[in-house]
Amino acid sequence: MTADTAGPMALATFAGGCFWCMVKPFDELPGIISVTSGYTGGHTDRPTYESVGTETTGHAEAVQIAFLPQIFPYERLLDIYWQQIDPTDSGGQFNDRGSSYRTAIFYHDERQRELALASKQALAASGRFKSRIVTEIVPAGPFFPAEDEHQHYYKTHVRHYKLYAEGSGREDYLRRAWRTKRDETSLRRRLTPLQYEVTQKGATEPAFDNAYWNVFEPGIYVDIVTGDPLFGSEDKFDSGTGWPSFTKPLHEGLVRREADYRGGAVRTALASRLGGTRLGYLRYDGPGPDKLHYLVNSAALRFVPAEGEPQEANLKSDQFK
Repeated sequence: MTADTAGPMALATFAGGCFWCMVKPFDELPGIISVTSGYTGGHTDRPTYESVGTETTGHAEAVQIAFLPQIFPYERLLDIYWQQIDPTDSGGQFNDRGSSYRTAIFYHDERQRELALASKQALAASGRFKSRIVTEIVPAGPFFPAEDEHQHYYKTHVRHYKLYAEGSGREDYLRRAWRTKRDETSLRRRLTPLQYEVTQKGATEPAFDNAYWNVFEPGIYVDIVTGDPLFGSEDKFDSGTGWPSFTKPLHEGLVRREADYRGGAVRTALASRLGGTRLGYLRYDGPGPDKLHYLVNSAALRFVPAEGEPQEANLKSDQFK
């Protein structure tokens, strides 16, 4: 599915504390056209970073996302949003205090309102947070883009962004909130012991003794944990290694690369971006002109045959179940 055939564009607007930290989680994903930092929810025109910081304009720092719902549905944006914030804090976010750092979902139509309310109710019912969920769900109003220096801050001020994201308390809180003992217990119930070791610990399954190393029928391969589509059969090739091998993922934004120093050798490990699922390794002996070879463990994947294949847009999780 291409952008030309994916249907109309939509907008999503989220406030989650400092907007510097709310761009990267959504940026460069399939179907995401742009992520803009700005100000909304206030009562003055042409707000600035300085004026919003006085806490007198009523605005919140927010991000506005232009996206293609048929490729990346609003429900999945909501999943990502909740996992970036402390939804129980009514006084700001982490070390940033004041109403300009409040959390809010600004809905653009009735369907977004219904989906946002449903996701909030599901999160509250999950028991993940002991305190009440206070994040507002309110109609979207005028959105004012922030100054250029605040756009894509994670790219333009890399060092300061990393220091800020960690120093603000956000990173530590999110790790604790979304990697609990209950989450691990739930994963162990859902996965086989091998799947758990591969996807959570980075283990490698036996070559030539796994589900998909010699499967070449049409279909897609999805993340065993989240169900997010990762690879397509048209990009699969016989590498002779005994593991599933692909020349590329369905979209580069769905797979991230990480340095792996285990075993005394430097390798490039692969993980699903949205779920953090460990997948395998990137090699440079593939058949394509760029030589890329995504060597992936079958235990990290679920194969969906073409006849039952969901649309590429089926980026939905059961995170709160």
